[in-house]
Amino acid sequence: MKHNYQRFWLLTAFFLLLQTVAFAQNVITVSGTVKDKATRETLPAVSITLKGKNTGTSTDNKGNFTLKTNTPPPFVLIVNSIGFKSQEMTVSGATNSLIIELETQTILGQEVVVAASRVEEKILESPVSIEKMGVQAIKNAPAPSFYDALANLKGVEMSAQSLTFKSVNTRGFNANGNTRMVQLIDGMDNQAPGLNFSVGNIVGITELDLENAELLPGASSALYGPNAINGIVLLNSKSPFNYQGFSALLKGGMLSESNRSKTNTPYYDVALRYAKAFNNKFAFKVNFAMLNADDWQASDMRDQSLLNGFTLENGAQFANPAYNGVNTYGDELNFNMYDRLLPAALTTGNPLGDNIKQLSNATGGVLTPQAIFDGMMPSRNNSYVSRTGYNERDLTDYDTKNIKVNGALHYRINENIEAFVQGSYGYGTTVYTGADRYSIKNFSMGQYKAEIKGSNFYVRAYTTQERAGDSYASGTLGAGINEAWKPSQSWFQQYFGAYALGALTTYSSTFQAKYQEGMLGGKPQPVAFAEAVQAATIASKGGYPTYSTQARNAADNGRLIPGTAAFDAAAKTVREKAIPGDASGVGARFADRTNLYQVEGMYNFMNEIKFMEMLVGGNYRIYDLNSEKTLFALDENGQEFDIKEWGAYLQLGKKVLDDQLKLSGSLRYDKNMNFKGQFSPRLSAVLTVAKDHNIRASYQTGFRIPTTQNQYIDLLTPQARLIGGLPFLRERYGLNSGPLYSLESVQAGSPKQYQFRDFNPEKVVSYELGYKALVNRKLLVDAYVYKSDYKNFIGTQVVIQPVSSTQQNVFSFPVNNTKTINTWGWALGLDYSLPSNFVVGGNVSFNKLTNEKDLGGLYAEYNTPEYRFNVYAGNRNIANSNFGFNVTYRWQDEFIWQSTFVGVNLQAANGALIPSYGSLDAQVTKAFPKAKTTIKLGSSNLLNKSYRQAWGNPLVGTTGYISIGYNL
Repeated sequence: MKHNYQRFWLLTAFFLLLQTVAFAQNVITVSGTVKDKATRETLPAVSITLKGKNTGTSTDNKGNFTLKTNTPPPFVLIVNSIGFKSQEMTVSGATNSLIIELETQTILGQEVVVAASRVEEKILESPVSIEKMGVQAIKNAPAPSFYDALANLKGVEMSAQSLTFKSVNTRGFNANGNTRMVQLIDGMDNQAPGLNFSVGNIVGITELDLENAELLPGASSALYGPNAINGIVLLNSKSPFNYQGFSALLKGGMLSESNRSKTNTPYYDVALRYAKAFNNKFAFKVNFAMLNADDWQASDMRDQSLLNGFTLENGAQFANPAYNGVNTYGDELNFNMYDRLLPAALTTGNPLGDNIKQLSNATGGVLTPQAIFDGMMPSRNNSYVSRTGYNERDLTDYDTKNIKVNGALHYRINENIEAFVQGSYGYGTTVYTGADRYSIKNFSMGQYKAEIKGSNFYVRAYTTQERAGDSYASGTLGAGINEAWKPSQSWFQQYFGAYALGALTTYSSTFQAKYQEGMLGGKPQPVAFAEAVQAATIASKGGYPTYSTQARNAADNGRLIPGTAAFDAAAKTVREKAIPGDASGVGARFADRTNLYQVEGMYNFMNEIKFMEMLVGGNYRIYDLNSEKTLFALDENGQEFDIKEWGAYLQLGKKVLDDQLKLSGSLRYDKNMNFKGQFSPRLSAVLTVAKDHNIRASYQTGFRIPTTQNQYIDLLTPQARLIGGLPFLRERYGLNSGPLYSLESVQAGSPKQYQFRDFNPEKVVSYELGYKALVNRKLLVDAYVYKSDYKNFIGTQVVIQPVSSTQQNVFSFPVNNTKTINTWGWALGLDYSLPSNFVVGGNVSFNKLTNEKDLGGLYAEYNTPEYRFNVYAGNRNIANSNFGFNVTYRWQDEFIWQSTFVGVNLQAANGALIPSYGSLDAQVTKAFPKAKTTIKLGSSNLLNKSYRQAWGNPLVGTTGYISIGYNL
């Protein structure tokens, strides 16, 4: 084996030597200087690339560059720099005195994009809707980070679960942890493999290393495969060949929101980057970023139980005995006191039954035990009781921190082929909203890639390694602390007993006193009796709040108080035990060490086929599930499963009618080991009706493979056993045989046998018509209208499995809805370039679910406002003073939020209202070109009007910041 390794390295060294010798032959050297045409100042960090090749370099701090190539002259150099007009220059031979002058330019519609077709094309000619945020936009965005600035793009909605955990979405069905939107960072799927959604920008690219962001709204599976059903976000980093030297960004500021434990708290954000290239052959880069802050706090104290006649508006802690606060935890479990006490009230041999029987006997049996019980108790519909919960801020770690480290080594094999390895590692603490509020503590995720790419192909292999660290479910923690102190069975017994004692004492004493008063007053016995019963009932029911408070105080006597040693010890025990816990108690720790492995490649036949465009590609992926045997089902060997899937695609394109019409078509096939294969076609046409005026039409499809949890979860919770939708899990629990009833039919009083259906991936078919134009080189217009139809939409089914006359099992699993969900929408964006570098613009979008009433009770979870708009104004360099500014106002309409986090009764009442809001973001900048330094002063939500973007999420307040950037 040792000799084999020696041979391998000797062969590698030999081929590298041959390559070096080959490269040294006929080498042509081109060197020169790049200047600003207006100021005559030299320009650093200008990209100079050889057209049609991967070879390139960049200017140094003095604007000088040297490029070596063995391409025979003449050849074309492409010169690019932020804020300047791109220039092409033909070079006829070696030279060392080339002078290149660039003109400043406000770029409108001139960007080149890749995401829409996987080949470079002008954004004006894209066959589908696409948004792009380049280096200049990133630098000038009035937002604390580039990820926050994505919310300013047309049609984009965002859900902020915490300062650093934000989910991006387009065209409806928004969610915290969005599994219908794919995010790629340098081609790597940025999802957490055990959860199947991207974790915002907690792990991945740093702001200094981001070259551009491209966003495709709508179905994108034809080229990007599973789960790109609502869109895709591509984040692309800077090449160390084109962006060299040391860069730094130091940012500090203040978070302000009045509902937090402390209104104003500081935050710090530091990013560093260094890149270096050697002889246009070797290059490397390293990045480091660190953020620390006290996070936004979820503190919605409204009562979402909707029990005992209370509502969100009037329900309050200790007013409603069944209170279930939105952001209080441990108070979700409730029982009906009437139902629990009635058997005891009608049975002798226990204190309550004996006392009621004694009072009944005293009336000669005229007052029956049932009548007495009904008189002393609230009605059945008003008799619900829940445990006392804990506020989120007492359970959740708000000490947000985020550390990102990444780097890459690049080697140019020749002028057409480049090989590189890349690694990214992120670590930190944040908060995420799912079915619970999760404190993502000491979470880490690494992504590691090896890739070879040329001008017409790439092959890459990468892995994503997720580690949940000390993450835990805050809601489960609250319930677990309650159980650790006093089991719910004991707590409810004490509560009910104390309540019954107070209510019966009042009823009995009032009845006897009023009856005696009536008889002594000479009233007829029937009248005195009836008045006594009435008085006793009024007194007993009128004491409802008092008895409830007394009962809760009795049951809560000795309750663990946040901040005490006993509370901290109980919380530590529950946090460290994996969900769902064991015989010794509840567990809240989210255990996940799932890995993802992927190999993929693409080849463009641009060199072999000239009359049309043709490219092919494919991928193979493995999910290696590992929840420490806590969340996922186990196979016959007691091990968690692997999930394998693969896909391949073909794309063809052709320009006809004198290149005025471009037709393109894509077809992709994907196969997951647990589901039938899926075809995803896309057809598009772009018609150039005049120069820079294009009309586009497309037919797009997408699909979403059920998540790893949708497939394999097997978790017992206090409410139900959660199982995946795969058939073997039904068989494992005997659900295919024997009686099994849907929860809806049981609640309706007429149990009906549940019939299983096949479980399939979600699908969408979308039609889009769009228009994009640059009018007079000043006004950029982008408009589209779309219609989308979703099939096999995945929802949740709850069933009841009778075990005996007194025992039943409850199961919850994902199912496909049989109805087709129809949506449509439109968007319009306008950007106008004014004289002296001023720009103004805005965009508006509309999204609508059209057949919600026809979905048979399905909670569609559309979670999207109908209207949303952004308006902005800015200038990156006012009168060449190096001062700039940007102002953006964002507004969105109110909408209904539906999710598993919403209280059951509130969900049944059609969800929860998220109010409309507007937010003003602004910043000013000052550049010092000679010092290569930029100072930025800004604020998001400048007017300090707090807003919430999803149910259960925190209120987002104002972020004020100042940053100093070097060599941006």
